[in-house]
Amino acid sequence: MALRLFTEQGFDETTVEQIAAGAGVSRRTFFRYFDTKAAVLWHEFDREVEALHSAFDSTGDDIALMDAIRQVVVGVNHYHAEDVAELRMRINLIGTVPALQASSAPHYDAWERAISTFAGRRLGLPPDGLVPLAIGRTTLAACRAAFDVWVAQADANLTVYLDRALHALARGFDPTVH
Repeated sequence: MALRLFTEQGFDETTVEQIAAGAGVSRRTFFRYFDTKAAVLWHEFDREVEALHSAFDSTGDDIALMDAIRQVVVGVNHYHAEDVAELRMRINLIGTVPALQASSAPHYDAWERAISTFAGRRLGLPPDGLVPLAIGRTTLAACRAAFDVWVAQADANLTVYLDRALHALARGFDPTVH
């Protein structure tokens, strides 16, 4: 509902009252679930971060670090070709509306930290150390690239792109290593 309103009317022009009415709830109920109207667009992303933490907690130590990260990230992303239209709208809004661009930092940081916490634990390093942070941030960058290509091409399940990007990252983008 909110995504449709934001796309049709513009983010700034859409009110919380309109979103709440469209969802059949009161303004007060809306604010029980979301701090801001921008938070509506990040709800699924935040649930993905929670899923990453849970999946990493149950990942065995017998799997190589980058393989484990790839398996978990691919495993928590359940978007398919039929989801492209909605995700294009979401990405377009986040990429073009200054208030939404500003709201992205804490969400991306939480996602990176899920990865760096796992990497730090695996490596016996603090999660805010150089290598765990680098792993978290480069993993996010690779995933964002995969997401952008998937949205542009709309020809397969997102997991295909994530898997390819994270395999490439794990091998240092060396095309001779498979």
